[in-house]
Amino acid sequence: MPTLLILMILAAMSFAFWSASRAAAERAIHLGGEACRAAGVQLIDQTVHATGLRLIRREDGWLGFERSFRFEYSEDGMDRHIARLVLRGHRLVSFSGPVRATGVVDFRQPPQDG
Repeated sequence: MPTLLILMILAAMSFAFWSASRAAAERAIHLGGEACRAAGVQLIDQTVHATGLRLIRREDGWLGFERSFRFEYSEDGMDRHIARLVLRGHRLVSFSGPVRATGVVDFRQPPQDG
């Protein structure tokens, strides 16, 4: 195979990985923000930090990535707490962080005004 073709394939694979990583980070920001709003706390810096990447086997048998993220939130603007979430693709599989005082936050549906 020509060297140029190999370089083009590697560049396309790198771009696809980068694009999927950005999409996962944006999903994590969205989920973290929703959790903070539902719990009545403030998401600090409006950002998440990638803390881990694992190769996993998905439910359909194909290989995929599991990405771990961390973000910080504050209850009163003076303190900082760390929350963590894990995504497999775009699906949330683990979360530890702020929760609503009355129970667990449901990420599948927007909060109901009561």
